[in-house]
Amino acid sequence: MPKKYDINIITNKPVIGEENLIEAEVLNHHYSPKVLKANLFAENFGVPIEAVIFSPKMWQREYFKTEKILLKGKIQFNGGKYQILHPKKINPTGDISPIYKTELQNRSVVALMKKYITKENLEKFQVPENIVENILSIHSPTLDSIRDKVEDFIFSEKQIHALKFLEIYRHIYLLKQKKVDYPASTTVDRDLRPFKENLEFTLTGDQEKAINDIREDMTKPVQARRVIVGDVGCGKTTVIMATAFVAGEKKSILMAPTSVLANQLFEEARKMLPNLKKTLVTAKTKISDEELNEADFIVGTHALLYRDLPSCAVLMVDEQHRFGTNQRNLLAKLTSNEKGSPHYFQFSATPIPRTLGMITSSIVGVSLIKQMPFKKDIDTKVIRQNDFPPLIEHIKEEIGKTNQVLIIYPLVEESENFNYQSLEEGRGFWEKNFEKVYLTHGKDKDKEDVLDQFAKNGNILLSTTVVEVGISLPKLTTIVIVGAERLGLATLHQLRGRVSRTGLKGYCYFYTKKEESERLEELTKTINGFDVAELDLKYRKSGDLLSGIFQSGESFKWFDMVLDEDILKEVKGLIGS
Repeated sequence: MPKKYDINIITNKPVIGEENLIEAEVLNHHYSPKVLKANLFAENFGVPIEAVIFSPKMWQREYFKTEKILLKGKIQFNGGKYQILHPKKINPTGDISPIYKTELQNRSVVALMKKYITKENLEKFQVPENIVENILSIHSPTLDSIRDKVEDFIFSEKQIHALKFLEIYRHIYLLKQKKVDYPASTTVDRDLRPFKENLEFTLTGDQEKAINDIREDMTKPVQARRVIVGDVGCGKTTVIMATAFVAGEKKSILMAPTSVLANQLFEEARKMLPNLKKTLVTAKTKISDEELNEADFIVGTHALLYRDLPSCAVLMVDEQHRFGTNQRNLLAKLTSNEKGSPHYFQFSATPIPRTLGMITSSIVGVSLIKQMPFKKDIDTKVIRQNDFPPLIEHIKEEIGKTNQVLIIYPLVEESENFNYQSLEEGRGFWEKNFEKVYLTHGKDKDKEDVLDQFAKNGNILLSTTVVEVGISLPKLTTIVIVGAERLGLATLHQLRGRVSRTGLKGYCYFYTKKEESERLEELTKTINGFDVAELDLKYRKSGDLLSGIFQSGESFKWFDMVLDEDILKEVKGLIGS
């Protein structure tokens, strides 16, 4: 975009403090080695004006040897008269030249813009006429279109709308170019009624919709690629099991990020899929190739990547963001055959903003599970040092009810640059004052065993954010997060989601040394993950979506992921999903 405009149009009114173009009659001039002054009459303004050039060059002395001159310079009103400072002599052009801030010469950029930003080129991509007109008015402006501003000009609302529209339009267009359809290794169409009749509960409407989306995908000869997104506790596991049921004897494979989670999913499969042959593959299990080939449903960790896997109808990845792209691609390759690739479904417990869901749906199918099987009852509170005594009393009360407590520390070991206790520094207090205290962290080789032992026997678990995703702790009712302001809202919400998994009353405490934290206070007001995603987007912005990485930082210069959902809908309506 232009950073300013070089305006070579004669106007009839001087703008003080800005560059003006004057058509002047030279009355007289005189100069010394230090200053050149000329008395002029600005015919376009109808007023006398003094031109002043300090330390004039030889060629500048030639300016005023003609009767008429066209000058451009900054005008000021000083000592009761107009002055034009260090004017430049220009040739009459009668145009407005955009000035771009790039490494290229400006004339080269202007030439490129004239060549490519044209009505014909924009209309080739079916950009609406009003958007085309406003984009062209930016690169080939009139005085009105830049509001008579030379420096730090202001785009009009229509121009800003056009910039936002074209930016997200281009983004969606490029995403759609990345979408390539591959043949499916097989198609599947199976009645789900026996699966539903075996359930001990009724599916929510969103679960039904997600399952139907998946079932419809699997009937097509093109490989399905769908992301199923839902909050912690929304019932994604049931959707996973329904997907495995539909695949049936044509086989399905599920990869989970940890052996604890893989074991939990395998146990659910044993209950919900009694008629399918199932097997579990982790680093600790010894499963033969023959057992793998006989299984209808294979549940495993990344250990699956080192096995000779059978081709399958369906491939599923749970908590997909915990795996690298290369790992996911390798798994897909291992399970493909000469006919094509398995239908591919990814599950995520990190809710996404509506705008991101709409953008993502341009390249893969998206199913959002927003309804919860039961209402979570979690009280969330921001606490500080003076709240510590009542917190200890609360923890004692919960342990007395045989409930469990989780305390999250930001660091494992002491750091000079950190004003919170580390895990190692804090453990002494808890181990001295409470029984059955367990401790683990990301580098702990035995963390999964520790989590398993705590789930069965513990009162208090001290940990880092290693427990953010996956582990099910039915008796966990309280979580305390130390230095909460240092974590993203999505991570805080994921941690909070560890409590109240079975309908028990839950409590979440954000411990901070900051006197005020608007971000944390806002998070205490909602436990809906999709609302949290909108808040997170508000504070962090969108990240680089086009490269597939959702992280902190700006992705768009003009389009706002929080405020411009209507523009996105307009674009999606034109381009289509």
